[in-house]
Formats: sequence, structure tokens, C-alpha cells
Amino acid sequence: MNQPLKIVFAGTPITAVPALELLASDPEHFQVVAVLTRPDAPQGRGRKLTPSPVKQFAQERGIAVLESNPAEHDFPEVIRATGATCGAVVAYGRILKQPVLDALDQGWFNLHFSLLPQWRGAAPVQRAIWSGEQVSGATVFQLTRGMDEGPIVAQSTVEIGEHETSGELLDRLAHDGSHLLAAALEAVAEGRANPQPQPQGAYEVAQKITSSDAHIRFDVPAFAADRHIRACTPEPGAWCYLHEQADSEGLLLHVLRAQSAASSEHEPPQSLAAGKLMATKKAVWLGTQTEPLELLEVKAAGKKAMKAADWARGARLSDQAYCD
Repeated sequence: MNQPLKIVFAGTPITAVPALELLASDPEHFQVVAVLTRPDAPQGRGRKLTPSPVKQFAQERGIAVLESNPAEHDFPEVIRATGATCGAVVAYGRILKQPVLDALDQGWFNLHFSLLPQWRGAAPVQRAIWSGEQVSGATVFQLTRGMDEGPIVAQSTVEIGEHETSGELLDRLAHDGSHLLAAALEAVAEGRANPQPQPQGAYEVAQKITSSDAHIRFDVPAFAADRHIRACTPEPGAWCYLHEQADSEGLLLHVLRAQSAASSEHEPPQSLAAGKLMATKKAVWLGTQTEPLELLEVKAAGKKAMKAADWARGARLSDQAYCD
């Protein structure tokens, strides 16, 4: 009987936990000997130092957690001392330099949430939705010095739902991708893996989306505003300024969910200027360059998330209210 593949798992957010859980739950094929994750970070209003979801899972399962910085010169020796022969990476958030990549005999393999070589970089799921793509997927590739440029071991595809947010799609890909990663690592262990170089060419890079990027524009077609909102939900959160009167100061308003007039069960207004708000008894409409968007869920500054129609009734919006 073959020995299980000894793995160091590098990951940080909740997105990485399904893959770690799957590998740790299959002792016949894998032994996760250590976890490498980002340092504890301040969370919440109290800014209390909190371990990453991956660290929390590792501690619950009794898996060793590496606290060393991978940029330190002796880190390759720390990795070798674990007894691992292979590394698995899912949303770790740090670059592993060549001496670290060389420390494990069978290499490091990354689960990336796009169909590489398209959307290399930090925000592949968000950028795919924002760009209007209808298909996404996951890729397992061998890590090299170039960003997300290593040879591909395995890929899987999924269709992007018409109303799917980046958070919802990322959750699907995290669970589907965990099985893709496990299958790829099993092939590596058995010598069946056949990594193929990525095609050459000019491809979109998935730059990180900042809070400033998430500021919604309404002087664009409704489909573009809808993609923008879905791409930025839940992180960093699509937002705009609400003006309750024509000359009033803007108040922060997060738009958590919206839909096109064509998808609504309510009758949209015939004409609504870009950025103009209009509330009826059952719906809240926001004008764009084309047809209006129906706001479904919002979060006003200092308030809880709520249905847009309920929020509008409480806010008592005037007929001059608009967003920019």
C-alpha cells in the first residue's frame, strides 16, 4: 500500500478551509503535517487579534501551525523539517520565493479560482463577474516564480449564475475546487500528473478591487451597474452616496443586492434619470443610463442590512432623493 502524501497546506481565509478539510479528512491518501497561514489579524470593533479561519481549523484538528515568516532566510529548513514532500496552496496571500518552492521534492500546487491563464491575480472571481463572463472555473497549477504562471495540472468549469454575487460564486468554487485539488495531488503522488505549460498571450489580470473601485456608477447601462454590484458583494461592498434632497449632503449607502427591471415582478417606472431614486409600496428603483435597477437589499450607514422596500419606508425618501 502506498504511503499517504505528506503535505504542507498554505492558506488563510474561509475560502481555503474546504480544501484543507477535504485533505485532512482523507488519511488514506494525504497527511497534512503542517499549516502555513497569515499572522493573527485585528477583527471587529474591538480590533482583537483573531486567528485566520485556516489556523482555527488546524488548531481544532491538532495540525501544527507554522508561525515563521516565509521570507526569512531559514524558512526552507523549517519546511523541510515538517517531513512534507509536497505543498498545497489556496488563497494564502503571500508570495513564496524560489528557495521555499525548492524545499519540497514534489513541488507546490496552487488552487486558483479562474480558468488560467485568464484572470491571474488577486481577484479572479470578482473580475470575471464584473466583466460579464458567463463561465468561470478553478485551476490547479504548479507554483513557479511568475504570478500564477506555472504549468497546469487540472481544470474544471462552472457557469456563472445570472444573479450570482462574487461571494456566492467563490463559495461554489471553493467547494468544487477542493475536489479538483485533491484529485490533482493524488495524481502527483502516483506519478500520473502531467502539468502542461499555460498558453502564451495577452490575458486580463485580476487586480485587487479596492473600496474606491466599489463606488457604484449609475451613468452606465443597467447591466453594467448590476455586474459591478454583484462583483463587489460581499467584499469590499458596493456603495454610493444617498442624497435625501437635491442639495443635501451624501450619506453612505451599501447596495447588497439588485436586479434588472426585466427580472422584477414589479412594474418599473417608464423613465428614471441616472441616479434618481423612486420608491413604491413594494419596490425601490434606481435610474441608470438605460432601464432602472430594482434595489433588493441595502445597508445604510449605522444600520443593519435590510430589504430595500422596508428601508425606503423607514427612510421616508423625498421625490428629490438620488444617489451618486
